Order: sequence, then structure tokens, then C-alpha cells
Amino acid sequence: MGDEITVYIANMSEDVWPFISSISDKKMFEFEIEDNAHLGDRDIFAVAPNGGILYVLPRLVSETYLSYYSQIMNINNARVIVPPKHTGEICEDILRSEEIMGELVSASGSNKSLTLLSYTTSLQFLQLVKVLRERGIAVHTPEAPEEEDAWIVNFFGSKSGIRQFVQKSGAVEPDLRMADGMFCVGIDDAARIAANKYVARDGVVIKTNKGHSGSGVLIFRPGELPQQYSVCREKIREILSKDVFWDRFPIVIEDYIACNPSVGGGFPNVEFKVQKSGKVEFLYYCGMRVTPQGSFRGVEIHHSVVSDSVEAQMVDTGFFVGEQYAKAGYRGYYDVDFVAGRGGELFVTESNVRRTGGTHVYAVANRIFGKEFMYETYTLSCNTYPLPQGKKFTFISMLETLKPVQFDKKTHEGVILVSENMLEMGQMQYIIFGQNKKRALELEAEMERLLLV
Repeated sequence: MGDEITVYIANMSEDVWPFISSISDKKMFEFEIEDNAHLGDRDIFAVAPNGGILYVLPRLVSETYLSYYSQIMNINNARVIVPPKHTGEICEDILRSEEIMGELVSASGSNKSLTLLSYTTSLQFLQLVKVLRERGIAVHTPEAPEEEDAWIVNFFGSKSGIRQFVQKSGAVEPDLRMADGMFCVGIDDAARIAANKYVARDGVVIKTNKGHSGSGVLIFRPGELPQQYSVCREKIREILSKDVFWDRFPIVIEDYIACNPSVGGGFPNVEFKVQKSGKVEFLYYCGMRVTPQGSFRGVEIHHSVVSDSVEAQMVDTGFFVGEQYAKAGYRGYYDVDFVAGRGGELFVTESNVRRTGGTHVYAVANRIFGKEFMYETYTLSCNTYPLPQGKKFTFISMLETLKPVQFDKKTHEGVILVSENMLEMGQMQYIIFGQNKKRALELEAEMERLLLV
């Protein structure tokens, strides 16, 4: 494959491994690992180097899917390898397989040099880097902090870390604020505090310190819980007792903020990257597509998704956050999630200190349309589109079904499929590009119609 090789490791589960490993229900535990493993093939769209690329994924992909990716992203030298056993800790799986380790050593070429990228800088990833370096390979990690600075990922990527950061920085950056909230440990105290807040304010949000894709977040809106304190407390306690992770990690209890859907769908977001030099680079802002239960579904990207004043506040806040991360030693991707209050305020909800559910969308749009893509095209994405019940699709049959709305390189409009393996889970992941919002939504509606035929 030549000497210019980038290796990408899809280690999504490692980002929240303490959370996953605390799931008491064995079926739920296995489902979470499998779900993340199926999501791994989406990540290939998030990376498009100029040289060769070797992907280490939890699950194999077909040659058809790899060829489709190569055609969309204009990549000529892509290959996928998979460790023989997938436990959820893919970097540990790599270390346990001499065959896969041999592939990485071989990919370093005659120069014994390798660029290693990953979804997140986990402790398992840093251990893999260390072992490869011990084998005499010069491993470059342009999107990862060094080992001594890796605490930043879990700290700022947790609910407690970002809340401490916001409280500490509020005097310097007045626009950086969060909904009123507090921490506690244990479901008894959490139920008491949350019930008190719900009765007083007719709404409450409960979060575990570091959940994943909506797991570990409970949103209770007006009318959803009893108004009598003792009954409300017992109801919350009953809900929290169903999952052991609520008793294992700190719990955040926040005011419920009714969002303004006209501002980025109610949940605007901004993503950046801290380069190896420490320079903070703005990538894009978007509106997040979020379910009523608080689960992230996808993004809506265009310069018009928020007003100029909201954009300025989001980008300023994002730069401020990134400069502090960079100063502490962080390198790589991060985002800042907001909720837009009905009074016009923006509240920070969390920061993901890793690649995100929108990074691949940014990478594809940037590859096709260039840096001004937010002005060149209207982008929609979905990471969890449920397929019609009773219908089974392979990647080839899905391409055939969606032929009328498939992305056209001449018109620069249409649907791009960004996962093959999720089809097995009865879900589809896609990106849609349209000339404007109306056209993008029309393409999405036509896609949904074709799936039902």
C-alpha cells in the first residue's frame, strides 16, 4: 500500500466504556456494544486522507460499500481489517491479535512511520499507541492529546466537567452559561432533588455523568410526572432504579428549559478541531435533530439555520471553550451543544470531546463542496432512521430502491448512504444534499416514500 498510510480505528464504545460496562442487563449490554459496532462503518466517511487509508472496524463491510465510499469521497486506496473477536474495546482486541498488529506494523512501511486516528482518545487507544512505539514505529497522533493530557477527554466530555468549566469561566465569558443544576450521588437523593425541582418548576432533566446517544438522559416535561411531591419522588426513584448506572456515577439534576424550535431546531450545535499546533479551527455550526426523549438523530447544516447574532454567540463560545481545551493539552475534535431557550438565551448542555455524530457529515460536505459548503448546499442527516417493519434491505438492494434520489455528482443533490451494517439492525443512516431547505426536505420525503413502495 506504499508508505503514506493513515490508520483509522473505530473505537466508539471505548468513549463510554465505564458507562457500557455498568449496564446490568446482559441483553442491553450486548446490544449497546453491537449497536456501536454496526455504527463503525459510518466512520469511514469521516476520514478522507490524500494517501492510503487502513480502517480497523469492529465489523466487516462489503466490497460494494467500500467502493461506494471510495467513489463518493474520491479515495483510491482504502482497505478494511477486522479483529477476530470484538469485545467493545477494539484497541484491546487489536493488541490481542498478532495478525492485526502485524497489519499495522506492515502499514508503517519501510519508514516505520504511521499516522493513527480514532473516534476518541480512549485509554485503550493510548495503550495501543504505546505498544506500537515500543515496537519501533514512529506513531503520529495529530488528533489526540499526549498521554499526560488525556484526562481532558473524560473530564470535559462529562456532565460534571463541563458544568465546572462553565461555572469557573462565567465571569470571563458571560455568554457561557448552563441551566441551573446540581450534582448528587445515589438514586435516593437524586429522586428527592429532582421531585422537588419538578414540583416547583413543572419540569426537570436528569443526566448520568457520561451517557451515550440519549442513554443516561431523562427529560420530564410539564404534565409527565405527578405534582404531589412524595408521589413524584417515588415515581422518579422507580425509574432510576431500573438501570444500575444511575447508582454508579454522579447524577446531574437540571432545570428543564422549554426550547425555541425556530433557533436551530431548538438545539443548535457548533463543532471545532484543535490542531496539533494548538490552533483552534472552526468547522461548522448546525441545528441538531433531536427526539422528544432527548436522543440525537442527526444534523441540519446551512448558514441560515440560526440568525447572525446566534451564530456569533455560538462561534465565540466555541472558540473560548476550544482555547481552554487547547491550553490544557487537548488535540482533536470537540463540539458544544446548546439548547435555545424561549427567552432568547442560549444554554450549553454538554461538550463532546471527540468526533461527533456530525463529523462525518462535515467531512463529506467539505470533500464534495469545499470549505464554503454551508453556503453551497443545504445538508440534512439522520443516524437512526427506522426502516419499515417487515422489510429487509441489503446495501445493494437499498441502492436500487433509492436510485431515483441517489446523490448525483452532476447536480450535487441527493441521498448518500453512510452505513451498510446498520441495515441489519433495521435502521438506515444517510446524508442529503439539496440546493435549498425546501429541496432537501423534498428529497427526504421522496426517499421515505420509496422505502414504503
